[in-house]
Amino acid sequence: MVIAVLGAGKIGEALIAGLLRGGHKPEELLFTARRADRALQLTDEYGVKSVETWVAVDQADVLVVSVKPQDIDAMLEELSAGMAAHKLVVTVCAGLPTALFERRLGDVPVVRVMPNTLMMVGEAMSVVAVGQHATAEHVATVKTMFEYVGEVIELAEPQLDAVTALSGSGPAYFFYLVEAMIDAGILLGLPRGVAKKLIIQSAVGSAKMLDESGEHPIILREAVTSPAGTTISAIRELENHGVRAALFAAIETARDRSTELGKQYDN
Repeated sequence: MVIAVLGAGKIGEALIAGLLRGGHKPEELLFTARRADRALQLTDEYGVKSVETWVAVDQADVLVVSVKPQDIDAMLEELSAGMAAHKLVVTVCAGLPTALFERRLGDVPVVRVMPNTLMMVGEAMSVVAVGQHATAEHVATVKTMFEYVGEVIELAEPQLDAVTALSGSGPAYFFYLVEAMIDAGILLGLPRGVAKKLIIQSAVGSAKMLDESGEHPIILREAVTSPAGTTISAIRELENHGVRAALFAAIETARDRSTELGKQYDN
């Protein structure tokens, strides 16, 4: 099976690296890139061949579409010229429904995946949704591909806008909070390097505890929150400043933007 990554940005590169770690040979992979220097860089690093889109369509069994939503029209135009019904199309384009690909490419199997940038360290959360022509075998193929870069679950496609907002954009929320906490440490007089180490290790340990303990986050938080102590004083300030409400609003806004992107291609 030959897999082509169409648009080898950060997500595309992470998938290539994961597939190679999972045992795929470089000659079983292809990719496309806009810039010649980017193509040369990836070929030098991974030994994978850079090709034109039409070559990928002709030679690959699985076509992973990894372009920005604003570039999808041009990509679909290229794909439609040589698409065959037996090809499997995998889209990782945020907000774009499987129906768009089916409408433009014909009765091809399409599987939509919403990963996140944690693919780059092999810890992604990827969610799979199935188009109307995809079979259980197609889904199994895609799940295996993305298990090389993290965890994978399957959901109904209408839920993917929420997934995009929650886990697709999720790493950015954590990075934003970590950035703020590091700055707070500097404000309190700690050197930047010390504040960074304190917060990153706290984040890593907290994630591990959440994963391994099986406890609800509120139970773990309460274990740190002593009566009349420092932590409850800090939590009160977070509540006073509406941090929880701000997160709700931010994630709803991201969901709405994902939905909006899909509606642009309804017709």
